[in-house]
Amino acid sequence: MATDSSSSLHRTLAILTALGSDEAAERGGLGVVEIARRVGREKTQVSRALKALDQVGLVERDRDSLVYRLGWRVFTMAVNAGRPRLLAEAPPVLRSLVNVLKERVHLTVLTEDGALTVLSESPMRAVQATGWVGRVTPLHTTSSGRALLFDHSDDEVRALLADTPFGAGEPAAPRDAEDFLARLQRARERGYVLVQEEFEAGLVAAAAPVRDFRGRVVAALNVSGPTYRMGSELDRAGRVVCSAARQVSRAMAGQQQATA
Repeated sequence: MATDSSSSLHRTLAILTALGSDEAAERGGLGVVEIARRVGREKTQVSRALKALDQVGLVERDRDSLVYRLGWRVFTMAVNAGRPRLLAEAPPVLRSLVNVLKERVHLTVLTEDGALTVLSESPMRAVQATGWVGRVTPLHTTSSGRALLFDHSDDEVRALLADTPFGAGEPAAPRDAEDFLARLQRARERGYVLVQEEFEAGLVAAAAPVRDFRGRVVAALNVSGPTYRMGSELDRAGRVVCSAARQVSRAMAGQQQATA
């Protein structure tokens, strides 16, 4: 039994390693046959293992191409492992924000696919139909996505948004990359991002960047809520979030403890 368990574990690790390779990333994933060849296992064994990994979010299958790639849970674990101080310092600040603003708050980081939520806090009154941790949202229509790009050059932003489906979202969303860049510049000048019904109708949000000891943007702190409840207070929310983000940034730089 121990031998079987060890063999299964090694097979699983080999599959995840194959999907985490540079080639798999460049190709957007790997098919079952290719994965089986790389790990030296039979296709049926690999197929069963992939289905199990898919069920727990460690891999995901593209519905069109049928290739497999690493899932959102792997990225969440990687972020958690790679930013221990951020995840240690931010929670009390998030809880404090919830107490002040009475709305849901998130901590997000930049990934190839968009803004990945790694921490989330919500007031008791909120109905949570689904968890936000592990979810990836678009860069161009979210406050957190915009805050994560504060230090990117215009060319870097254009490259990141090259495949973005502008025009497919809400009417208030940016029309193209140049429109996005103009909004990003206004947010930089303000010091925080304000977004009104770009990601979803009836939803407003504010965000600010979190920086590490080098001064580099490593995350974004954001708050979101319904327009009818938060719309008139959006600018205030932005200032509060900006102050909280600076608090986490100072803690990341070792200047002081981030406290609620």
